[in-house]
Amino acid sequence: GFHLSGTVTEPATATEPEMTYKVAISFDRCKITSVTCGCGNKDIFYCAHVVALSLYRIRKPDQVKLRLPISETLFQMNRDQLQKFVQYLITAHHTEVLPTAQKLADEILSSNSEINQVHGAPDPTAGASIDDENCWHLDEEQVREQVKLFLSQGGYYGSGKQLNSMFAKVREMLRMRDSNGARMLTLITEQFMADPRLSLWRQQGTGITEKCRQLWDELGALWVCVVLNPHCKLEEKSCWLRQLRKWGEMDVCPLEDGNYGNELPNITNALTQSSGHSQDSLARPRRTVFTRAIEGCDLHWQDSHLQRIISSDFYVSPSYQREGESLLFNSQGQPLWLEHVPTACARVDALRSHGYPREALRLTVAIINTLRLQQQRQLEIYKHQKKELLQRGATTITNLEGWVGHPLNPIGCLFLTLTEACRLEEENCLEISDAGDSKPPVYQHVPVVTGSQDGDESYLSLALEVALMGMGQQRVMPEGLYAQDKVCRNEEQIIARLQDLELDPVLVQTLRKQCILLLEGGPFSGLGEVIHRESVPMHTFAKYLFSALLPHDADLAYKLALRAMRLPVLETTAPSGDVTHPHHLVSVVPSRYPRWFTLGHLESQQCELASTMLTAAKGDMLRLRTVLEAIQKNIHSSSLIFKLAQDAFKIATPADSNSDTTLLNVALELGLQVMRMTLSTLNWRRREMVRWLVTCATEVGVRALVSILQSWYSLFTPTEATSIVAATVMSHNTILRLSLDYPQREELASCARTLALQCAMKDPQNCALSALTLCEKDHIAFETAYQIVIDAASTGMTYTQLFTIARYMEHRGYPLRAFKLASLAMTHLNLAYNQDTHPAINDVLWACALSHSLGKNELAAIIPLVVKSVHCATVLSDILRRCTMTAPGLAGIPGRRNSGKLMSTDKAPLRQLLDATISAYINTTHSRLTHISPRHYGEFIEFLSKARETFLLAQDGHIQFAQFIDNLKQIYKGKKKLMLLVRERFG
Repeated sequence: GFHLSGTVTEPATATEPEMTYKVAISFDRCKITSVTCGCGNKDIFYCAHVVALSLYRIRKPDQVKLRLPISETLFQMNRDQLQKFVQYLITAHHTEVLPTAQKLADEILSSNSEINQVHGAPDPTAGASIDDENCWHLDEEQVREQVKLFLSQGGYYGSGKQLNSMFAKVREMLRMRDSNGARMLTLITEQFMADPRLSLWRQQGTGITEKCRQLWDELGALWVCVVLNPHCKLEEKSCWLRQLRKWGEMDVCPLEDGNYGNELPNITNALTQSSGHSQDSLARPRRTVFTRAIEGCDLHWQDSHLQRIISSDFYVSPSYQREGESLLFNSQGQPLWLEHVPTACARVDALRSHGYPREALRLTVAIINTLRLQQQRQLEIYKHQKKELLQRGATTITNLEGWVGHPLNPIGCLFLTLTEACRLEEENCLEISDAGDSKPPVYQHVPVVTGSQDGDESYLSLALEVALMGMGQQRVMPEGLYAQDKVCRNEEQIIARLQDLELDPVLVQTLRKQCILLLEGGPFSGLGEVIHRESVPMHTFAKYLFSALLPHDADLAYKLALRAMRLPVLETTAPSGDVTHPHHLVSVVPSRYPRWFTLGHLESQQCELASTMLTAAKGDMLRLRTVLEAIQKNIHSSSLIFKLAQDAFKIATPADSNSDTTLLNVALELGLQVMRMTLSTLNWRRREMVRWLVTCATEVGVRALVSILQSWYSLFTPTEATSIVAATVMSHNTILRLSLDYPQREELASCARTLALQCAMKDPQNCALSALTLCEKDHIAFETAYQIVIDAASTGMTYTQLFTIARYMEHRGYPLRAFKLASLAMTHLNLAYNQDTHPAINDVLWACALSHSLGKNELAAIIPLVVKSVHCATVLSDILRRCTMTAPGLAGIPGRRNSGKLMSTDKAPLRQLLDATISAYINTTHSRLTHISPRHYGEFIEFLSKARETFLLAQDGHIQFAQFIDNLKQIYKGKKKLMLLVRERFG
């Protein structure tokens, strides 16, 4: 039967009544070719009712009555029967069929109608002819609509996941050899190309968003898979090629390296092999996400050697080899496949994806045997060049195309092909837990089926081997942010898969063997002794290797991780011989080298590797020293070294047990290096770093504290040394924490005082006060600190600093010293007539009050200084008022007699102050009147009232004031309204 129809009943639920749907399905050669259902559900996949009817027919074939095609039944009827049949049919469905029946009747009765030109009539219940296309039913409109919807959501609301599941559906169709796979991919691609954001991104020159970029990558990779279908027809391939070219030529088509050509070209071309590759990158042909698929259309599967590899496990070299055949097999007689590695892996992916897993495995084994042979040959080449390369300390040999981060993901593809052959399929392995994370896969060793003698290899050990080979390949950092980011992402994906492998003795042996080869591999290995300056760093990979090897071969683990610590792109181009001052290496001028966009991430990975080694080496002094040297030589970022110091400190001081001194000392040494590195450069975390270092040194012990106090000048600024370091060391908490005896306390205090005096000499402005505070308990040191302040006061210090120290002296019970410092401060000060809110006013008032309390002589000494420095009338009148309120000399200094009389403003020293105040009022008045606006008139009249109070303190004050007012009325008679107000108030 080619047409199946039925009714499907959906039982009632709590909210919905029972529903019945009419379903019709056409099928042909075991494929469903079209479906209709009354439910009207639109989706890429069949509705539940279609599935129910299909399953019913599959499971209960004898319950479904098989009938002849309807045309055969009609053929057996006579004229009356046919008339009866048609009339009954129309009556049963008269509302739906009557218009159609009438139209058909008219056409049949018209002699020249189209119906009458064709012999016979269609029959939906009969099958298609043998030449007709037969493929599974796919609702194309639905595919278009869904992709369009998901793209419009821009990767939000899980739409990226939905698109990935559509890609997975395409892969599933390819694996089932369903010809709709390519058709569905075409529909998806058309919608991707019509995404309106593409032209927007192109105009703005911005890259595509990260999520979207990954979807485009998968799209490109799927097309490579489709065109490499080993059994597709030539006309199909040429049709795909036309489509791919058309898309690739559109200017919005995303480029393979993830940008729209606005990255700077790689300026250094110091690669020997690069003659053919790296002409200026601007001249390179435009490579889109479809370029690899277009190139893939040229590949075929006709090669007889390739056919033999994939069709038999036992294909070995003939016992005699003809000339030229030596390239086809290795010395064990196993077949090799010498194609460009990513291309060969794309073939493997295509075989796997199109449902040929055995063939994919056979080709994978041939590729791995080829890679092994290449590795051996490269080792031999390196042995001959070793001496010369080591002398040069660098190499120009590198792979321009890395396998990790490659658009075709060659290593990931081989690894998956091999591990899939080893998966233990558990009973319920398809059940995924609620959180959506599937359990890690479980693998077993499956021996490699081969015609050669070496029979102890398993597909699992090959998977590990090829992952290590690929990750360890020395390769140049690609250009552009996206390509560099992809290298990191792909590396992390491969490592995540490697971590699913349980390392049994067989795998450990593979791991060790491959690690030794990588260490000895010279310039062909990223872990070889010499690498190219722009080589992709191996830190993330080495961290995995270190952790995996450590329990089985610690020496090899450390050797490898220490080798991987380097980051040559940051080394200066200075001769590499000088390692004595590792922390003076500066990073290179970025503009001269290709831009490493992921450098921050790479440096943090380098730091992670170092941290992993430090943690493992806890308690082993020798190993710790080696790791420390590697950090000091290779890490150039102070904030990362600081992070390592903090990590080491945390691990060395667990909450529940004793500290580990070996690791604590490493933490301290790293901390000291950070101090030296950041001493002369600005670093916003510097205060935090200094505080941490003191904490760390305290934990190490009293000797460490003495040491940092004694060598402060190479670690701290004078301000940090006095206000943070010495102050913390001398604090009560530190003394309690260390439970010091008296001699130790004295030694620390003496070091702190020496430091304080040295800092005060070097930077008196910022350190004098801290120095005095630190030296309080030692008379000689305190006197020395005071002398330093006095010497610096005339030149190097501001009035604010001097006033602060003066107040400190008064507070400590040295009023005369306070007076001396206050007088020095006054000489640095200058207060203009309009600075009546200046922050120094309080200091001036305090200094005058101090002088007044000391006695007449001191007051007489300070007033000339005040008159010289302060030109602000209100401040002067305030001082004058305070000085006349009480008698001077109330501080009661021993050995002094005071008369206890109030002072007169007619005699010195107050007379000078009064004159200065009056003249300040006169000057200020004129200054204010030059640009006064009517809204300030009231305020001005109040100011004159204040002035009158001061004038009246003089003997002839009222006369002076009257003259002053007359003078004003004369000069400013143009300001009529203001002068009216003056007359009203002052006559």
